[in-house]
Amino acid sequence: MNKYQKQKAALKRRQRRVRAKINGTAERPRLSVHRTNANIYAQVIDDVDGKTICSASTLSPEFRATGKIGSNKEAAEFVGNLVAERALEKGVTTVTFDRGGRIYHGRVQALADAARKAGLKF
Repeated sequence: MNKYQKQKAALKRRQRRVRAKINGTAERPRLSVHRTNANIYAQVIDDVDGKTICSASTLSPEFRATGKIGSNKEAAEFVGNLVAERALEKGVTTVTFDRGGRIYHGRVQALADAARKAGLKF
């Protein structure tokens, strides 16, 4: 097993450990964050029904229109605001935060703080 495979396996273990404790319901769905080197994605998920309520990413047309790059804190803040606005439109005010096995730091933290400022509670 090479270094990349070990890192990927460790991330999967952390994701499973976090998801064992966090579950999204219709009243309090899960705000899931997925981060890559180039982009960041956020989804509000109802795990009981297995449906995504809303989502946002740096690949969305609203972000692409700004002309910014998707791999920095400013992009994460934009996505946090966007997912919070979309969730509030759907009637979701309270969520459970799922950091996706990543450290609550940097872009993940910037997305969470922006979503809180936009009106989501978690």
